[in-house]
Amino acid sequence: MEINRRIKSKKLNTRVDLTAMVSVSFLLIIFFMLVGELSKPKIMALSMPDNGDISCGPIICFRENRIYTILLDDNNKIITYFGLLDFPLQKPKEFKYGKEGIRKELFYINKKVHQYYANIGKPKVGVTVIIKPSKQSNYGNLVDILDEMEIANIDSYSIVDYRTPKETTLLAEK
Repeated sequence: MEINRRIKSKKLNTRVDLTAMVSVSFLLIIFFMLVGELSKPKIMALSMPDNGDISCGPIICFRENRIYTILLDDNNKIITYFGLLDFPLQKPKEFKYGKEGIRKELFYINKKVHQYYANIGKPKVGVTVIIKPSKQSNYGNLVDILDEMEIANIDSYSIVDYRTPKETTLLAEK
């Protein structure tokens, strides 16, 4: 006679250690967040002249009451003039970097230009700064003046390598 035997197997509690899986998932999440952040396009705002500016043939020129030129020279020397050098609205001045130097002047000029254009009905028009570093100025000077542009909230500026003979003479005199 056969005995009906059922073989009962002992049930084991199987536990899967998910610690490694959690670590890998966090690494993947961080990786994809980083890739997503780095893949965003970095754009720079472009300021274009409005239709009220003077036309100089195929290009549009700014009025001289919006142009502020900064000449960078060696020994952290900054020389500025407002308008055109032949007929400046403000005589050339020498400044140092910092809160009481060029920053104070940039705030003043920007405020003055904004007030002028607000009075004639164009409140969004601001100063246009032309930055002209010399061969003797260093990269740190250029970075410092760009920081000052950001602090003074001047969004329309240009870095120009060309210097007129009168500007070269002005730098030699001061």
